[in-house]
Amino acid sequence: MAKKQIIVQHLECDGCGRKNYTYRRNRIHRQDKLELKKFCRFCRQHTAHKTVKG
Repeated sequence: MAKKQIIVQHLECDGCGRKNYTYRRNRIHRQDKLELKKFCRFCRQHTAHKTVKG
């Protein structure tokens, strides 16, 4: 039986490269990378954020 582990991943800004947000997800249901348009407080604008490990 597979374990349903919740993974905490960071969302990294495409503009400045800083890790601004964390995202918790289920390993079984979501295996693809996530890309969201979120507000970056360092760039002071809405930019694309992608998931990275660690």
